[in-house]
Amino acid sequence: MIKSMTGYGRYEQTIDGRLIGVEVKSVNHRYLEYTARLPKGYGFLENKLKSFVQHKIARGKVDVTVTIEHICDTQLTVQVNESLASGYVQALKLLAQQYHLNPEINAVSIANYPDVLIVHKEYEDEDALWNAVQHVAKIAFDHMLEMRGQEGANLKQDLLKRAEDIERMVKEIEIRSPQTVAEYKERLQARMKELFADSEYNESRLYTELILFTDKVSVAEETVRLRSHIGQLRTMLESKEAVGRKLDFLAQEMNREANTIGSKAMDAKIAYAVVDIKAEVEKIREQIQNIE
Repeated sequence: MIKSMTGYGRYEQTIDGRLIGVEVKSVNHRYLEYTARLPKGYGFLENKLKSFVQHKIARGKVDVTVTIEHICDTQLTVQVNESLASGYVQALKLLAQQYHLNPEINAVSIANYPDVLIVHKEYEDEDALWNAVQHVAKIAFDHMLEMRGQEGANLKQDLLKRAEDIERMVKEIEIRSPQTVAEYKERLQARMKELFADSEYNESRLYTELILFTDKVSVAEETVRLRSHIGQLRTMLESKEAVGRKLDFLAQEMNREANTIGSKAMDAKIAYAVVDIKAEVEKIREQIQNIE
């Protein structure tokens, strides 16, 4: 199933006295880029969460925020970092002396400086905590993936419609291309009869010129390849794998074939059709940028 790279999910649940919340946001990106915001003291969850994300998502920029709140009584102890507190006091006294300031130093002001007070909580079972976080994360990611799937379905329908439009224009080119040869033959034949007397008119020369012209303006190979690319596009849109990069490459090939047809075209109608094809291919490429 085609998935968009844009999605959002959030879920929270109380497990073993902790209110655990997981919020996940994803946007389009060329590769998988992962960032996590974890509560202080829970850095051990980082690698586990990264591995979890890699099994869920193939491509996109993913931002995960985890919150953990203890809602039951937890045994906490507070310890003073005496060496750091002493350092702050000495530094403040030095500043006051050097700049003739009033040194208003008290315990509350010192305690507000970073890392002076260290809060220790009771031992937590890391495996049990990870299992709880993983459970909440799975539901949050399910919500996000559901959103990505819904948007992916919309993108799929849009791409199929554009592929159908391109196929219609390719058919117009296939019909028009032989007509240009026939019209050229008429013009060439009239011109040769005008330039040469009946006795000098050479039918074989006319056909030689026609063969050269036909070979020059023939776009049969390009239209066959374009149709093949359209078929591959439809097949990829039914794939259960991440095909965003493959689709991007395919769109580039479609654009290349359209350019070749445009360079060969010696007919205004074909040239207009090529312009329309290239416009549709460009819209396809824009949409593909958001497909996983």
